[in-house]
Amino acid sequence: MSALQNALTASEALIGTEVGVSDWVLIDQDRIDAFAKVTFDEQWIHIDPARAAAETPFGGTIAHGFLTLSLASKFSYECFPLMPGQVMGINYGMNKLRFLSPVAAGARLRGRFTLQAVKARNERELLRENLLTIDIEGQETPALVAEWLGLAVFDD
Repeated sequence: MSALQNALTASEALIGTEVGVSDWVLIDQDRIDAFAKVTFDEQWIHIDPARAAAETPFGGTIAHGFLTLSLASKFSYECFPLMPGQVMGINYGMNKLRFLSPVAAGARLRGRFTLQAVKARNERELLRENLLTIDIEGQETPALVAEWLGLAVFDD
């Protein structure tokens, strides 16, 4: 049996289960400011703590939704080591994505993955669909939920 077939069989048994939970990551103002600079999104709700405290219902600055989403890669590295025979993983995109709760500066986030579907696309590629939930420490409503697609690519 090929490495891809072994991975497919093992993955099919996990459909519907939580397959990974990452460590927490601090979203401080320095990280928010750096993201603002790199993405040219320097809206004041992200980078002006005094104004955000005075003029928003958030009580201070909030992280960009795309900053929160960008941490998905970090979380996946922690939760998905390469499988035997796998040579790389490729981000294949999202089916659905919703930002549910703002992330205040100083909050901590983590990623949780639940395997929803898996299939072999060809003899080298395994397509996995995970429900990604990015939790905010101490809050019931997550920052975001997304159906994330990833390709596991295997050697010949």
